[in-house]
Amino acid sequence: MFKDKILLVTGGTGSFGTAVLNRFLKSNIKEIRIFSRDEKKQYDMRIKYNNDKIKFIIGDVRSFSSINSALRGVDYLFCAAALKQVPSCEFYPLEAVKTNIIGVDNTINASIKNNVKKVIVLSTDKAVSPINAMGMSKALMEKVVIAACMNMQEQKTKITITRYGNVMGSRGSVIPLFINQILANKPITVTDPNMTRFMMSLDEAVDLVLYAFNNCDQGDIFVQKSEAATINTLVLALKEIFDSKIKVKIMGTRHGEKKHEVLLNRHELFKSIDLGSYYKIPLDKRNLNYENYFKKGNKPLSGVDEYSSENTKILNKDELVELLIQLDFVKSKLNIEKNR
Repeated sequence: MFKDKILLVTGGTGSFGTAVLNRFLKSNIKEIRIFSRDEKKQYDMRIKYNNDKIKFIIGDVRSFSSINSALRGVDYLFCAAALKQVPSCEFYPLEAVKTNIIGVDNTINASIKNNVKKVIVLSTDKAVSPINAMGMSKALMEKVVIAACMNMQEQKTKITITRYGNVMGSRGSVIPLFINQILANKPITVTDPNMTRFMMSLDEAVDLVLYAFNNCDQGDIFVQKSEAATINTLVLALKEIFDSKIKVKIMGTRHGEKKHEVLLNRHELFKSIDLGSYYKIPLDKRNLNYENYFKKGNKPLSGVDEYSSENTKILNKDELVELLIQLDFVKSKLNIEKNR
């Protein structure tokens, strides 16, 4: 499906972009364009991969002309550029607006203008019933994308959203932090040991994008059914993997953090389609002339609950250890520890 095609990844120097390169470089894809504003990470990636299929483009989704130029000739787009750190966005919410909302709007409009065939936009569980600036910006980003799909006159560009929980080992996430603290023999800093978070690998993140790519209709939102774990279980699992007796320091909840994350609220779960390993929220194709649809109405929401990291399958320590030791990031850190 990607044979002789050109793929662009915004925010491509991040963990997701790296996973995409690892998955696609051995395929018959024609070109992968890595679009980001971080020249140092692009330089490191260029040295690491040294592959003529990769084209690096310095740019910023905040600039329409920048992303519009980069999308010329592109067949497919994975939109991963985002400000993702919850506390940072709490202190600088307008920066989250500029990247997560305006940047995605620029990207969608440029994709339509350049007749990009398919666009997959990455979202987050924090966009559901958001309490922090990062989640609010992502929630409005989803609305911007859905509105573009509802208002699109032609169907040349197909756009869909994938919504993730915690991606294990991704840059800036809690697992690398805990591992680095263990290896440095420093206390593990925990906000709330009873917090729960969805656990999803980078490979599963790419799998979700590819599933959406192959099965989407205009404006669909795809969610993977994911297992979860408490932060306390995560700490115990990592201490066992690295044979550590390091102490834990309880720091208290940070700005904008939830105790439990939600991938589908009850209203979304009510209208979603169960696809086995995934949920799909289809586009609401009604227009503003609601009287035309009034007689159809909706069924009551009684008995429908949200899909959260609290009510999904909760992994125990042994299950989480088995999951973690399969991650390349954890394997590389274990090798470093063994070679000391």
